[in-house]
Amino acid sequence: MKALAARRHHRLMPVVLLLLALLVTGGLYAALAPAPASAETATTDDIESGAKLFQANCATCHGLDAEGRENAPSLIGVGAAAVSFQVGTGRMPMQSNGAQAIAKPRQFDEAETEQLAAYVASLGPGPSTPTAEQVDPELGDVSNGAAVFRTNCAMCHNAVGAGGALSEGKFAPSLWETTPTHIYEAMLTGPQSMPVFNDATLTPEEKRDVIAYLAEQREGSAGGLDLGGVGPVSEGLWVWVVGIGALIGFSVWIGAKSS
Repeated sequence: MKALAARRHHRLMPVVLLLLALLVTGGLYAALAPAPASAETATTDDIESGAKLFQANCATCHGLDAEGRENAPSLIGVGAAAVSFQVGTGRMPMQSNGAQAIAKPRQFDEAETEQLAAYVASLGPGPSTPTAEQVDPELGDVSNGAAVFRTNCAMCHNAVGAGGALSEGKFAPSLWETTPTHIYEAMLTGPQSMPVFNDATLTPEEKRDVIAYLAEQREGSAGGLDLGGVGPVSEGLWVWVVGIGALIGFSVWIGAKSS
């Protein structure tokens, strides 16, 4: 017993216990933490081709090593999803500096976009592009998506995703023509003024539910003219203008008849 007690009180025992605790913590983190994006599924040729595209088209702003410059952020650790969104929507490369990057016709085809994404993903771990199953609106819950969207997105993008103005010349774009993949990537990466909704904030299932809700808004109103579906302010203004205009016209008509 004395020998066992002596081992327990050995001066190196705290170090051993600390190493064991670190080992257990690291193992649990590796097992339970969300897997970051990586370039493991990309081929060496994709990464090399992406590097050439980057040097020719992106390095002027983001630097030869992608560490960023004064007017362009570092791309190390942004992941493939950020590249897929920014390049796939035509926001990058930017035509000119402004309050925010504007969506425009894309300058790179799908294969080139994937190569750029593979190269950037190889620079450091970050969010990966979603799978087809993750963005399939048919698999989402529209009612839950509506609740999630109203809580987290409607204050900027409008209750039905029609978009809206923000401060300092910025705006939240309409989501009616945005692809499900790009909607998912925007939630995952938080481009420009948008906050990041990582998997700890919104689960992949909740993101898919939001996509399902937005997809349903594109089908149009079943009740006739929806006035653009941009919400009660504009629709109330329309009713006010038409209603007051009709009352004024009616009043003028009564006055003319009485005279």
